[in-house]
Amino acid sequence: MGLILASGSTIRAQLLRNAGLAFDTRPARVDEDAIRAALLADAAAPRDIADALAEAKARKVSQRETGMLVLGCDQVLAVKGKCLSKPETPDQARAQLLALRGQTHQLLSAGVLYLDGEPLWRHVGVARLTMRRFSDGYLDSYLARNWPGISDSVGGYKLEEEGVRLFAQIQGDYFTILGLPLLELLNYLALRGEVEA
Repeated sequence: MGLILASGSTIRAQLLRNAGLAFDTRPARVDEDAIRAALLADAAAPRDIADALAEAKARKVSQRETGMLVLGCDQVLAVKGKCLSKPETPDQARAQLLALRGQTHQLLSAGVLYLDGEPLWRHVGVARLTMRRFSDGYLDSYLARNWPGISDSVGGYKLEEEGVRLFAQIQGDYFTILGLPLLELLNYLALRGEVEA
């Protein structure tokens, strides 16, 4: 059975390719901002927001791709009960990183698999990351070197790049941090017989 990634994320596609999976990419066109705003208005937990966004993407693509497994993914950053979004400007990235400095936050990465318009599997992985108390000078030089590359990353950092230097401690799965609960997905696909076990 074929697999479709309902996302335009280059890092998620790279993770799937690196794991030896064959798949097609069909980015889902859903209004993420509207879904997120509605869930936040209902005081939804960050875990539920990540799961709902991943499901919306998988469902949308699955409705027109019969007989295919469709993977929807999303990631939410939560700190002190608030969810952060991807920064749109260097000033927003700076404000987010200042708010995260010296704090522990969570990255919640959801994956949902659909088949023929119905959900088959879901998982929300959680990682806890503590930023070090970096200097204002380092923050400014970091932003100068890494903007706009970090604009598509919630929180304003990419752990697989220079963003790793912002951290004092990390607890959790590397793939979850990159935005995909890959190990759990691979285990499920192996149980279904979709990948060699």
